[in-house]
Formats: sequence, structure tokens, C-alpha cells
Amino acid sequence: MKKNTLVAAVMVWLFFSLTAPSVMAGGGVSANSAVLMEQQSGRVLFAKDPHKKARIASITKIMTAILAIESDKLKENVKVSPRAVGTEGSSLYLKEGEKLPLEDLVYGLMLRSGNDAAVAIAEHVGGSKEGFVYLMNEKAKEIGMKHTYFANPHGLDDHEEHLSTAYDMALLTQYAMKNETYRKVAGTKVYRAPNPEEKWDRIWHNKNRLLTEKYEYCTGGKTGFTKRAKRTLVTTAAKGDMELIAVTLNAPDDWNDHIYMYESSFKTYDPIILLSEGFIDAAKDPIYRNKIYTKRDLFYPLKNKEEKDVSIRFKLMKPQKGWKEGAVPDVVGVAEAYLGKEKIDSTPVYYKQPQEKEEKSFWDKLKDGIFS
Repeated sequence: MKKNTLVAAVMVWLFFSLTAPSVMAGGGVSANSAVLMEQQSGRVLFAKDPHKKARIASITKIMTAILAIESDKLKENVKVSPRAVGTEGSSLYLKEGEKLPLEDLVYGLMLRSGNDAAVAIAEHVGGSKEGFVYLMNEKAKEIGMKHTYFANPHGLDDHEEHLSTAYDMALLTQYAMKNETYRKVAGTKVYRAPNPEEKWDRIWHNKNRLLTEKYEYCTGGKTGFTKRAKRTLVTTAAKGDMELIAVTLNAPDDWNDHIYMYESSFKTYDPIILLSEGFIDAAKDPIYRNKIYTKRDLFYPLKNKEEKDVSIRFKLMKPQKGWKEGAVPDVVGVAEAYLGKEKIDSTPVYYKQPQEKEEKSFWDKLKDGIFS
């Protein structure tokens, strides 16, 4: 990962000639709406009607999968209900009354896109399909998906209000990709699920051809299609130190759309550490000298020409009277990164507290005297 040497020297309240960050235009992408987002920062590198509400088909199952994973019930057995078996569309061909681990169902959901698996998961995790839908919408609010409403766990066109946007689905994927189990599931090409009631195991192949054959940097994702939604696709890719998320809705040429967005962005942007974690020399007051630090890097993907427009600002609390006696708070300020006038990242500034010396007992002191 490349470091911005401009920030090696302290840039407190330093301003440059400012320009706003740019996003690539939507030309060259077949999708009605599309977003390309950088995973760590959430910066949108490409956008085409990103907030347009649309049907999303089976990329709905990203939400179903992450809720199942977060339930901590993956090792539990799920009894398949008649309602699950009767779900139309793509299927794992589950049998009524059979029991199988929730973990296997999640793999079948994401790789094979089983709608019966989606309902079985919903009933087990949410108590009912309707209860699970409530959990889906609560999680959407938590993530910040402002233009999304889930009406089912699979994405079938059975509710008019089941809608989302390319941007919201990118936010969901950004959230899900922070979970290592989700990453593993979404990036699995083939999964074998033991089937003790038959002579053969269930084997599911991932439908994401970007992952399995078309793009070497693809790390996962989810496909979708219904007659009304048309082709929907979410994928992730990593190259060097940069991870990207691509979303397309109603895209007749979605594989190529995603490759185009990825390749354009990998060529155009570099992941830059704007301020490294650790101690910072950013304060005039002696009480802060060699005492303040950050716990993480300030990071952002930038074009080469944008590096000159970056500034770091430290906002520190004014020292109080009691601080000299050791009553300094753990957090004393914030470090903020700006690209032009836009704040692009921030992190707390911490104060290194003096280590408290433990008062030795009489017997410890006696031991030290005898054995020293």
C-alpha cells in the first residue's frame, strides 16, 4: 500500500487549492443502474443512476445469508417445512421434513440460489418467514440502506414493494464482506453437502461466472434474475491492496459491465494511507508532546492528480487545569482527512496514559530483599 509522503510532515490546518473528487461517467455500462464502491472507505468510484429503485431478484439473498451467519446458528439442524418446499423458482430440491445444517443451507442459498433454502433459513432464524423479513428491514436500516424494502428472503417478484438500489446493495455487500464467514461462502466455487438419506451428496456449483471463469480478481458475489427484474449482479474483486464491490441492476451484459468497472478503477485509483496509525506530532502544547496517537490508518483510494488536494486536520481538546495531575481523558481529539472540502475519513486521537505502578505488598517487598 502506497503512503502519501506529503503527510509525513504534520499537516495541521493546512489547505491546498481544492478540487472536488470525481466519479466516472456511466457510459459503457449496459445496466440501468450501477455502482462501483471501494470496500474499506466506501468511496463510490463509478455510478450510473445509483439511487434508482428497482427490483433486485436473488441478490436479495446477500441479506438472507448475512443474517443467517450472524445468528450464530450455523451448526443447528433446520427442519424443512412444506412452505419452504413449495417455493417456486431455483431450488435445492429439499424434501419436506428432512433436516440439514443451517450452514449447508447458506451455501446452497448463495451458490445454487435455492429459493427453498431461503424460506427454510428464514423460518429457522426468524421464527417465521414474516419474522425474518422484519429482521431484514431492521438490518437494512442499521446499515443505512435508505431506499430499500425487503418483502421476502429470496427476491421473487411476489411483492410490488420489494425494491432496492445499486448503491444500497453496495452498502449491504460492504457490510457483509466484513464478516469472514460470509467472505468464505460468497467466494466458494463448489460446495459438497453430505446427504445421509441418499447414496449421493449434494454438490452445488457457484453460478457467479465472474468468480469461476471470467475474471481472475473476482472474490465472490451473488447472481440474480427474474422476468421483471431482469439480470442483477453483485460481485467483489481484489487486486493488490484494493478491494472493490460492483453492483448492476437490469444489465443485459452484466459480466462485461463488472469487468469494465473493475479494470477502469484498478487503473485509475491507488489505495493511499493518508496518515499512518501510531504516535503523531501535531500539537504545540507540551502536555500532548509524544503522548497522542491513532489506532488505525486514515485511508482513501485516490487518483494521482488528487493527492495534492489532500489535507489532514487535527482537532484536539484544550488542556484543562486538572490534566497536569494525570486526569487526561483517553480520547482527546480527532484526526480528519479531507479531499478538497470533503471530509473523507476520520479517527479518534488517543492519549497515552502513564502506567500505574502497582503497590507491592509487604511480603513481595520482603521477597525482593531476600532473593534480589
